[in-house]
Amino acid sequence: MNFVDDSIEDKALTIGTAMPNTEVKVVDPETGATVPIGEIGELCVRGYHVMLGYHDMPEQTAETIDDDGWLYTGDLAAMDDRGYCTIEGRLKDMIIRGGENIYPKELEEMLLTHPSIAEVAVVGLPDDKYGEVVGAFVRPVPGRNIDEAGLFAFARERLAPHKTPRHWITVDEFPLTGSGKIQKYVLRQRWERQDP
Repeated sequence: MNFVDDSIEDKALTIGTAMPNTEVKVVDPETGATVPIGEIGELCVRGYHVMLGYHDMPEQTAETIDDDGWLYTGDLAAMDDRGYCTIEGRLKDMIIRGGENIYPKELEEMLLTHPSIAEVAVVGLPDDKYGEVVGAFVRPVPGRNIDEAGLFAFARERLAPHKTPRHWITVDEFPLTGSGKIQKYVLRQRWERQDP
């Protein structure tokens, strides 16, 4: 929750702090341990506002809410030293390449600074050696072409080697949900079928 006198930056770039009589923590998705300030992990909430569970779905409830009442949101977030949180993506979208966690949102924001890219979706693609590698589905700005070698060099100047996309797929449009969000799982399925 944001406050009336918060800065424009806090209102625009964060989801604010925990509401009164509620708790928020950010945990390592693998260990469940609370991560240090500023690190990315899964956002968990606890309080009167959390549901008791899914109706007649005890297994799904147990996967989402632990015995201490913490609801695991599936959102990746970071918390600053004031308790303000920023959403960094979704846990299911996180790419795990050879044991390294890669957050698509970071890469997408950087790639959108390239003058030839109008829209981008970064997806984890299956790989025999690393488990997953980074793939970038890009829709070019009208009238521009995508130069894979140029994009690779652009990304490599700004990213660590393991974060740099290994596959570049040009698309004319993205598959969208009813609310206009890119369906990344569809992109991954198309790539697996070699039908981008």
